[in-house]
Amino acid sequence: MNRTEVLVDAAGERLEGFLTLPQGTSALVLFAHGSGSSRFSPRNNMVAEQLNGAGIGTLLFDLLTAEEHRVDEVTREYRFDIDLLARRLAAAVDWAAHASATEQLNFGLFGSSTGAAAALIAAAERPLLVKAVVSRGGRPDLAGADLPLVKAPTLLIVGGDDTQVIELNEQAAARMVNSPQLEIIPGATHLFEEPGTLEEVVRLAIEWFRLHLS
Repeated sequence: MNRTEVLVDAAGERLEGFLTLPQGTSALVLFAHGSGSSRFSPRNNMVAEQLNGAGIGTLLFDLLTAEEHRVDEVTREYRFDIDLLARRLAAAVDWAAHASATEQLNFGLFGSSTGAAAALIAAAERPLLVKAVVSRGGRPDLAGADLPLVKAPTLLIVGGDDTQVIELNEQAAARMVNSPQLEIIPGATHLFEEPGTLEEVVRLAIEWFRLHLS
């Protein structure tokens, strides 16, 4: 497994990331963290490692600069700037599409919390590049007017005990025209901290990406 540190050129910023490409992979999943997380997010790293084990490449990168992250820790102003996050994620897709190591791969997006909205907007803006989207405990409703523009097959995964987010996902799905699939994991709360629940997220994500990025 080849994991390298990269600098992603994204909308005028150089953002730090980890690129992992299993030998012979045909797919790359870019992660959109939410709620102030970074490329070190333990849950997304666990998901990425399992995707790698299934032969799927991953790019974990910071959507915020180091200075923005420091400010956000205090003010929380950037984590809800969905337009900024989506713009940088779309630019990261463009970067991957032009990088020699990844330009031939099929691209998917994995978004968590507010990052799910950024992933859907980026998918709407890059319909020829983004082939699949998975949302984990996401806020797709925050994608707003971009929801009907998403063409990529979309999987929305929500915890069964995360009742408010279930409702927000149902409302967002009703606005989408690509027939998104909503999967509710029984007994799981928002962060999927209960035994076996994050593993179920991983299983569903691997199936989705294998189906649509092969």
